[in-house]
Amino acid sequence: MIAVIGAGPAGLSAAVTAAKHGESVILIDSSSRLGGQYWRHLPRAWNDENKYHYNFQKAQELFNEVLENSLITWYSNAHVWQGEKRDKTFHLFVIRNGVEEVVLAEKVILATGAYDRALPFLGWTNPGVMTPGGAQSMLKSHGVVVGNRVVIAGTGPFLLPVAAGLIDAGAKVVGLFEANKPWRWILNLHGLLLNPAKIGEAIYYFGKLRRAQVKLEYGKRVESAEAGFVTVDGNRIACDAVAVGWGFVPDLSLAGIFGAKLKVAKDGTTVVDVDTHQETSVEGLFAAGESTGIGGSSLSIIEGRIAASGKGKFARFRAQVFARGLQRVYPVSDAWQSLVKPETILCRCEEVSLDDVISAVEDLGAEDARTAKLFTRAGMGLCQGRMCARNVGEIVACHLSLEVTDSERINYSQRPLAGPISLGELGDGIGKEF
Repeated sequence: MIAVIGAGPAGLSAAVTAAKHGESVILIDSSSRLGGQYWRHLPRAWNDENKYHYNFQKAQELFNEVLENSLITWYSNAHVWQGEKRDKTFHLFVIRNGVEEVVLAEKVILATGAYDRALPFLGWTNPGVMTPGGAQSMLKSHGVVVGNRVVIAGTGPFLLPVAAGLIDAGAKVVGLFEANKPWRWILNLHGLLLNPAKIGEAIYYFGKLRRAQVKLEYGKRVESAEAGFVTVDGNRIACDAVAVGWGFVPDLSLAGIFGAKLKVAKDGTTVVDVDTHQETSVEGLFAAGESTGIGGSSLSIIEGRIAASGKGKFARFRAQVFARGLQRVYPVSDAWQSLVKPETILCRCEEVSLDDVISAVEDLGAEDARTAKLFTRAGMGLCQGRMCARNVGEIVACHLSLEVTDSERINYSQRPLAGPISLGELGDGIGKEF
């Protein structure tokens, strides 16, 4: 039995590939629908005009194969909150529709994806302020447009499909702001040459922006947000909602729980360390997709295939070259810290401000981020530091004129539980094994 955790591009690709090789697969995902965040919602029809928009054709092919293959069992509305390896068997503790059960597998493929990286600024916790992924999720899952007039900002190519999706849904994008300069694409020309389809994607999105009369402005970032307005580069813009994102953070909770080796990428992001077969340091535990490094759906599909079969390594090389180039095109510099005011909230779960963190350092003598978080409870709320731990660590290190070490960055990603579980769910578990 192979267990695939996550039903996004990497997970679907892994499950389908494994089943084609005659393996029994259980596909576990927390959503009620296949596709993960990227393919959460398909249009009623796709055609040549939108063929680049989320690669819907490939999604539908994978959906059909999962649903029609008798070797694949799909667990929807289920999440793995804990797991362990006993001898050569993985024990996955799953909450499915409110009931716990144990899934046994000889091989596990982690395809847990990623979530938006958010950076704090004055007003970022106000109503109407969200990440691009949040705006996209509301649109895909519920058909809800976050506002009639929307500002999209931050950095990275993900801003383009979010803007396109909102435009298609009838919203007016009153501002689209990329913090980095366009000349930085010179640093990834080799990636474009190896992946010419990416040029087609860019043409598609820029064409849609041009028809909607939306101008992508470079070198600008959101400074603050208030009810009905957002300030960008000193200019106030009237809007109903603002979506600000700074790339993605891999979800490494389960990898850490299983004891897989983690490493820090050049951009400071912690990822799962895998070999050429996508296998982690734990025998029989594989990882594919964004958890091994942010690279987009095309790379995720390839890595899922390799994790299941070991084939497709040259295609992975080409996609990895492009993905690594994006780190050079869209860096996140420390300039964001200059926009954080003393009253700016850093940890929204525990409502800890910059002033609270600096006070922990200057008044209470905290000499590292861990101590500062203990004094202030930053990172100890519901999200367990997923949103703020890295930001707090970098602010403390900057204030103390220190470098954030790799071990500190890896520790930010370590959590005892991969997901929330109530005492009632835990108590109702019947210990059923699949």
